[in-house]
Amino acid sequence: YEKGKPYQHPVGMTFQYMGGSNQTLFESPADWISPNPEGGYRDNPPDAAGQKVIITDTDHLWGIGGNQQWVWKSFLRGMNPIFMDPYDCSVLQRSYDPEWVEPVRKSMGYTLAYAKRMDLIKMAPENDLASSGYCLAQKGKEYLVYLPEGNEVTVDLTDASHELSVEWFNPNTQETIQSGEIEGSKVQTMKSPFGSDDAVLYLK
Repeated sequence: YEKGKPYQHPVGMTFQYMGGSNQTLFESPADWISPNPEGGYRDNPPDAAGQKVIITDTDHLWGIGGNQQWVWKSFLRGMNPIFMDPYDCSVLQRSYDPEWVEPVRKSMGYTLAYAKRMDLIKMAPENDLASSGYCLAQKGKEYLVYLPEGNEVTVDLTDASHELSVEWFNPNTQETIQSGEIEGSKVQTMKSPFGSDDAVLYLK
């Protein structure tokens, strides 16, 4: 029916519980998929290569779970993270530690804020550009880098023919620091002002 219409609803498919595989999802005709943990989707997700829209759902990865780093890692690998929030446990009826859930909630909002600021449709995972392994970039123009362990990161800016503004963000404290500009056309090493806290670097 919808094939004859100018617009169609995207068809989604989640992994089959129990025993379903992510291979089944990628080989399906679905437009978007929601995988299980196999392949590193909890801790070190693979790139979303464009074959499918990938929605990483904490319900399918943990049940009740997730963490701040998972949000950023998923976003920078080109995925769409969603969080099954336990709220006050009146529905799920399971207790949780608010010190665990609040950073996840906040980072969902922080990644959304960056998504709105960036020219996201032109950006893609370019993990080889950053020594941290997490880089979403429009080469030569815009780079978002995640440092799971903070400290310093080396970023390949050889495609950038101009200076780029430097912004550091601490998802633990919501502190943002503008650090001037950095020269393009070369590989640059930058040190996070937040020490060993995980950090986000935005270059444009």
